[in-house]
Amino acid sequence: MAPPPQSASIPPSGGRIGRLISRPLFWVVAVTALFALPLTRSILRRVPPPAPVLGNVPPFSMTDQRGQPFGSSDLVGKVWVADFIFTSCQTMCPLLTDKMGQLVHRSRQLGPEVHFVSFSVDPERDTPARLADYAGRYHADPRKWSFLTGTLASIQAAVVDGFKIGVDRHKTADDFWDIVHGEHMVIVDRGLRIRGYFDSSEASLNLLLEALGQVTNEPVSDTPPPAPHPLSSRTAP
Repeated sequence: MAPPPQSASIPPSGGRIGRLISRPLFWVVAVTALFALPLTRSILRRVPPPAPVLGNVPPFSMTDQRGQPFGSSDLVGKVWVADFIFTSCQTMCPLLTDKMGQLVHRSRQLGPEVHFVSFSVDPERDTPARLADYAGRYHADPRKWSFLTGTLASIQAAVVDGFKIGVDRHKTADDFWDIVHGEHMVIVDRGLRIRGYFDSSEASLNLLLEALGQVTNEPVSDTPPPAPHPLSSRTAP
């Protein structure tokens, strides 16, 4: 009696591709590549250079919207954004203040070490009470956002000589002071060093927020604190 015929071996379906994906090694390599791709992209992503140091803010002593002394010593150890306004301005200042309010809101995740400071370039008329009323229109929290006034000499020293922000004051024919001033916002680091100037455009504000986060996350040891100044001491409220 003849032996039963041997059944023919059936090759794996799918040809070479089928044989490839049936091997465990293929899946090990595929899964490894899948997880490694995002990591590789992160490593190869360009890291932005540190914000440059553009100058130093000199020590100053002024008064905030609560009528309390406020100076550069109150800002040591903080990263802050400064702008320059006056309350009777009807053109650019309301826009600048609105933009600052947006920055306060958008930067809230950076924590309490970030502060905002608006310097009045019309200190003779902008009393603390007037600044408080102005700040209230924008729901400004004085713990986060300070509006400062002082003597004309102190404003000149801080704004013009320190920040290099131009201010032109002249009387009009009807005996009214017309004030023209720079409209940039300025980042200052923990050591009172200027780290960037930004205009009020949406694109520039996005760059400001990026730089603000970068400066805030710098190691504290990279920014040596300035020497204390006797004129910038504060009386507790």
